[in-house]
Amino acid sequence: MRKTRTLTRRAVLATVAVTAAFTLAACGNDDGGSDSSSGSGNSSGSSSTAAGGHNEQDVSFAQGMIPHHRQALEMAKLAAGRASSAEVEDLASRVEKAQDPEIKTMSGWLTSWGEDVPTTSDSTAGSMPGMDHSGSSGSHGMPGMMDGSDMAELEKASGADFDSMFLTMMVEHHEGAVDMAEVEKDKGEYGPATSMADDIVTAQTAEIAEMNKLLGKSGKSGKSSTS
Repeated sequence: MRKTRTLTRRAVLATVAVTAAFTLAACGNDDGGSDSSSGSGNSSGSSSTAAGGHNEQDVSFAQGMIPHHRQALEMAKLAAGRASSAEVEDLASRVEKAQDPEIKTMSGWLTSWGEDVPTTSDSTAGSMPGMDHSGSSGSHGMPGMMDGSDMAELEKASGADFDSMFLTMMVEHHEGAVDMAEVEKDKGEYGPATSMADDIVTAQTAEIAEMNKLLGKSGKSGKSSTS
């Protein structure tokens, strides 16, 4: 009788052991699934990082376009109280609304990349540190940038004279920005930067045509007073 009970108890223990083994195996499979899912997530993260990679051209584009945009904003702000044309005031307002957010965006990129964000003095100087500061308007390190004398003349102007000078200078400024954006589109790697460059080309090309049309109404041509 005792021998029978002993055998029965051993059988029960064996059954429990087998059940426990299956349970542990199942848990192991669940953990493996989690590891696989986690691994997939890491892979996705790596792909995302790769897609957001940038190169030297992206840095150059942001560091150049920030002071370029800042000078455009300086010019646009002068229109209030000086321009005689509603069209010029409207254009200046659109320049501010479009380019100020882009400055903030590009500054954020440079900060995240550990790169220097240009200071406000860079737009006043008309070029980035290390670039050629010599020569007249149009010979700066960045195409389309005005020099100090250009900006001083614009600030002193008013009425129809301001309108003509503003449009002439802004056409040249926009053409420079389009040139810079085209280089970024061709050689940049960072998706958001090349996308912004494409937007700049589209928007500013349209504004160049608009400004040349306004200059035509007043009998002026695009670069007559700045080239």
